[in-house]
Parts: sequence; structure tokens; C-alpha cells
Amino acid sequence: MTAQNNNLSDTDLAVSTADPSLYNEDLAPLPASRRTWGWFSIFNVWSNDIQSLAGYTLAASLFITAGINGWFVFAAILLAGFIVKVLVDLSGRPSVKYGFPYPVLARASMGVRGAQFPAILRAVVAVFWYGAQTYFASTAIALALNALLGSPGGAQFLGMDGISWISYVIASALQIALFLGGIERIAKFLNIAGPAVYVVMIALLVAIWIQVGPGLPQAVGTIFSRSEVTGWAVVSAFAGVTGTMIAYFAAVVINFGDFARNVRTEKAMRFGNLTGLPMSLALFTFLSVFITAGAYLLYQGGQGEPLTNPAEIVGLVDNTALTVLAAVTFLVATLGINVVANFIPPSYSLSNINPEKISFRRAGMITAVAGFIIGALWVAVISNIGLPKFVDTLGAVLAPLYGIIIADYYLVRKQRLNLHDLYSTDPDGAYWFTRGWNQRAVVAFSIAAVFSILAVWLPQLAQLSGFAWIGGAILGALFHWLAMCKFVVQTSHEDL
Repeated sequence: MTAQNNNLSDTDLAVSTADPSLYNEDLAPLPASRRTWGWFSIFNVWSNDIQSLAGYTLAASLFITAGINGWFVFAAILLAGFIVKVLVDLSGRPSVKYGFPYPVLARASMGVRGAQFPAILRAVVAVFWYGAQTYFASTAIALALNALLGSPGGAQFLGMDGISWISYVIASALQIALFLGGIERIAKFLNIAGPAVYVVMIALLVAIWIQVGPGLPQAVGTIFSRSEVTGWAVVSAFAGVTGTMIAYFAAVVINFGDFARNVRTEKAMRFGNLTGLPMSLALFTFLSVFITAGAYLLYQGGQGEPLTNPAEIVGLVDNTALTVLAAVTFLVATLGINVVANFIPPSYSLSNINPEKISFRRAGMITAVAGFIIGALWVAVISNIGLPKFVDTLGAVLAPLYGIIIADYYLVRKQRLNLHDLYSTDPDGAYWFTRGWNQRAVVAFSIAAVFSILAVWLPQLAQLSGFAWIGGAILGALFHWLAMCKFVVQTSHEDL
């Protein structure tokens, strides 16, 4: 009880003496009395992240492009779930302890001004994801409208027809409305959306499995594999699937503190991560691959490229009522996680740039406008890259930042931070460094980022692409620790 009271006292001190250029109510430490989340809220954050249309499409795409036995792909995705669980346990712990969001934690490693760099970088990545997920959410609305209106078609602009554009605008507006409702309303929304998606997917799988017959499990193992993929290529493909799935979660991994700060206890956070990541990911992947394989056999006769968007698969069922129900369910899931994973984090990050002038809500509107533009270009421009490479690239950018922040908190600071100095521009403060910037951390990021990004794009490093995120994070942590271990001198005032 004494430690908790001391933390509350430190919170009051940090708030009362905070520099206005580093502080607003949304960036302030959240006291224990205002933390309302239990493990189930964390479980639903992950479940909805996994259940989005983009999440389904990525999982199905990996089964198709990996070229190895489907059960190996399933094992690789499950392994990624356990790895991500460990990563977010680490990144969420300081925010549970102190109650601050990710941009404030970044100040300890990057400097109170330098933290704007990872905040902006995280915001840019989130905006790209926000636009992509908004497009995927709009395909569910378009599915329902086309089912009701008989697919009117029409002229196209940037690869989308009139129904697609109307659906895209509706999806964007719904997300803004959900965001403006606040974090508690979003949490309640996710608690409903998560279970609903599983109900629809299980119903769809049962319907497909009955028609395909008992041979479906065997088909899952062989339907997407290629005989020429053998030996080291199998190991490389396995690592590639694992790495891509880790990269898919990279944006939430680094800023998980934005959510963990709302949890009552670290134990609840850890249990929510366990049930929401490896367990929920295993169930969702199982459903996704069986539905994709079954639809490929049932509706496409085993010919052509398998469909990876569940909205398109549902459209082949030729049942208007089921199509509309499924479309609404997938829409709800995608909207919910898009707001949580790609709307709220950049809003915190943008607010951190200038807390006096950019409120949390104003930052949210900036995110909405920028994301709308990105999503509008998805079909015509960005999708040509391919979803797996798109995911790997965004993950590669964030990987070194994760390594730096984790190494700083656990190895350099020994899990002790000075709340007062995190909100202070005092040149004698622990996190002021050089004019508020930790130049050593910036150099460490730059060197590590070169490796992680080149591993994705350079053909000569193709064999390392599956290790791009992990390699980037490890190098970021190593370079930062080497640069800081002789620079930071622990003093008594850091032991608050």
C-alpha cells in the first residue's frame, strides 16, 4: 500500500510542476482510481485487432504465398502470437506502473523533446494503417450495399466505383463518431464486436465444411504448398511468416502503454495478453485458413487465385440475409480495432508534439483526414506493393524504436523513472540530454533501421526478411545500451 501511495504522490508532483509544453490531461499519469480495465478489455483489444478484415486477409495471404505445408504456416503464426505476448508484457509494464501513455515513456530514452521523433514516426505508421483498415472496412459496407442493390457498378475513380466510394465515406464517418465517444465507449464496443465476429466465422465455416466434406483438414495442409519449396527454403518461409505476423502487430506492440495505462493491475494485463494473443490468434487463424481453403474448393473449384477477403467469400454464398449480417459483423470488428490501434495512438503522438495547441481530439481529426487520403489510394497505388510487404515495411520502421525504449527502461533505468523530469524542461533534468534530445538514441535508431528496412526491400537480403523486425529491435536495443551504459549515471533523484 505504501508503494501505491508513493506513486500517487509522484503523480501529483509531476502534474503540479509540469511544463505546459509537455503536458495536457491526456498525457498526464492516470491515477489508480481512474483505471477501469480488467483482463477482458485487453483480451478484446487483441481479439478485435486479429479479427479485422486486414488481419484475415494477411493470414490467408501468408498461407498462399509461403508455399509450405499449411500446418507449418499455422505453427509459425502461433509462434508469433507467443512472441508478441512477451513483447507487449514488456512494453506495457511501465505504463501500468506509472499510468502514462507511450509518448511519455519515449521521453526517457529519446529526451523530452526528442520523444517527438518516435511519436511522429509512430503516428505516420498508424495513419498508413488507419487508411488501409478503413478501406478494408468499407469493403464490408460495399458488400452489403451491392447485395441489397444488385451490384449497380458504374464508372471507377482510383480503382473504386460509386458504391465503393460511398462505403468508404460511411466507414470513415463511423470511425470518427466512435472515436469521439471516448475510450470507455470504445471498450464496450469491442466487448460486443469480438465475440460477434467469432459467431459469424464459425457459422460460415460450418456451412462450408458441410458442403466440402471430411477432406477439408487434409486440403488445408497441401492446397497452398508447392513441391519446389524444400530444405532451407521451408525454414526461411517459416521464419518469414513468423516475422510478418510480428510486424503486423508492431504498431500496437510499441505503443501498448496507451492501453495498459487503463488496466488496474499488471497481472490483469498479462492474462489479457495471454488469452488475447496466442489463444485468440490460434482460433482466428484456424477459422481463417479453413474458410479460405473451403471456399477455394467449393466456389472456385480449386482454380485460380484463392480469395483472401472474407467479405468476397461471403458474397459467393448467394444468401442476401447472411451476406448483410456477415458484412455488418466484419465492419464492426474492423472499425473497432482501427480506432483502437490506428486512431488513438497517433492522436496521443500528435498531441505530444505540442500539447498546448494540439488536444487529443484535434489530433484525432488530423489523423482522420490524413488516413482518409491514404485509404483512398489503397486500390490504385498502395495495394500494388502487396499486403505482406506493406506490413513488413511498417514494422521494420518501428522495430528499432521498440528495442531502444525497452532497453532504456529495463537495462539503463533499471525500471525506475522520475515522473517529474518526464514533464520538465529543466536543463538539469534526467531526460533533458542535449536541448531535450538524446542524440545517442537517434544514432542507434538510424543504424538499426538501415538493417531492418533493407532486409525487407533488398533482394540480396531476402533470406533475412523474416527476421527484419526482430533483428531491428535487437540491434536498436544493443546500440542504445552500448551508447548509454557509460553515459547515464543513476542518481538518487531518479528513484522516485
